[in-house]
Amino acid sequence: MTINFIIEAIWALSALGLIVLVLLHSPKGDGLGGLGGQAQLFTSTKSAETALNRATWVLTVLFMGLTVILSANWLPK
Repeated sequence: MTINFIIEAIWALSALGLIVLVLLHSPKGDGLGGLGGQAQLFTSTKSAETALNRATWVLTVLFMGLTVILSANWLPK
């Protein structure tokens, strides 16, 4: 396995995770509260929404950073 393959795998997983997290966001602002049982993992829907926002931002930065690295061919072949 090369470093390029590992980075591409992380890039693909971050893309899938980002898709899932964006789909969990609610357009009406109730967020995870609309899912019922899933919101009970957190103390309140506000903390669930905050955690969802943070995870989305982390995956966004990871995805965009890896996109720049992969497209610029900065990795050894």
